[in-house]
Amino acid sequence: MDRKSITRREFMRNSALTAAGTAIGLGLAQSAGAEEPQAKILNYNENMEYRRLGKTGLMLSAVVQGGHWKRLIAGSGWDRADSGMEELDKNREEVLSHCIDVGINYVDACSGGEILTYAKALRGRRDKMYLGFSWYEREPRFPEWRTAAKLMSGFDQGLKEASLEYVDVWRFSAMMGGENTDADVEAMVQAFEKAHQQGKARFLGVSSHDRDWLKRVIEKWPQFSVVLTPYTANSKEKPTDSLFDSVRKQNVGLLGIKPFSSGSLFRDGAGAGGRQSDGDDELARLAIRYILSNDAITAPMAGLISIHQVDNIARAVRERRELDRKEAAVLKHAVEEAHASLPPDYEWLRKWDWV
Repeated sequence: MDRKSITRREFMRNSALTAAGTAIGLGLAQSAGAEEPQAKILNYNENMEYRRLGKTGLMLSAVVQGGHWKRLIAGSGWDRADSGMEELDKNREEVLSHCIDVGINYVDACSGGEILTYAKALRGRRDKMYLGFSWYEREPRFPEWRTAAKLMSGFDQGLKEASLEYVDVWRFSAMMGGENTDADVEAMVQAFEKAHQQGKARFLGVSSHDRDWLKRVIEKWPQFSVVLTPYTANSKEKPTDSLFDSVRKQNVGLLGIKPFSSGSLFRDGAGAGGRQSDGDDELARLAIRYILSNDAITAPMAGLISIHQVDNIARAVRERRELDRKEAAVLKHAVEEAHASLPPDYEWLRKWDWV
């Protein structure tokens, strides 16, 4: 393991100290502006805002890297056996390097191919970025992966294939519609607890597209510290019975996926291949600023594929948070257009207008 990387012994010590600090009310402030010592923030950059990831105590950058990756080769998929892997690896190494430069300190990987790619890009600088790990092909979306033993075996296999000794968040990809049973959740918890005891996973997370299921899970199983769920520039907090009621009460960190409505927000195709467009750049920044106005969201998660996109998102964090009337009107019009023309496989995003 690289000398700069955290050791197993340091892992167990730091996780215990974080948990103890949270338990006795010494949890870190919601933002860096609350006099949080810089030394406690991984990869600190004075131009980046940092927010506490719930009861983990970790301070995350106000925007993070992740989401289903965008490929640079037209027609290519997610499998690393596809063509164009050399170009993809080079791109992700460059993008993560610039994320580190601007103070972004978390990357989330959601499939075997993504894990292998991001783990390779982080090699030798694992100490610069927290890693969220979900090898969804070996998780409870599929019936054969719904026991603690199977989950643990898949996790161990994934660590070995990616040359990782540990992950910061073992973030299970649950079934999108909330179909996983209590027994499935118990299996997730048992597998995580074993991995944690072995120094392989620091914190437990879960993702789903079903709000009611997520509410029940984080209320019933306090082991969960992190949730991933959609939150777009058209999403709003429900006045009553909101998922955020449970998030705040349980002190859970929330990372919002699909901040740009799976790219539908953009008018000029700027997301494809990392191209630039002043209009789309502005919409991306407006969306990030809008989402960050909800203090229960730790960070929106964007799939960034160019240095320009990283710079643009970092700029959004530095800009004032509240949208003025003109900006709000521009974003509202773009969101309405985007949600009127969502691709068939993303029409479900309309259900996330109220969270």
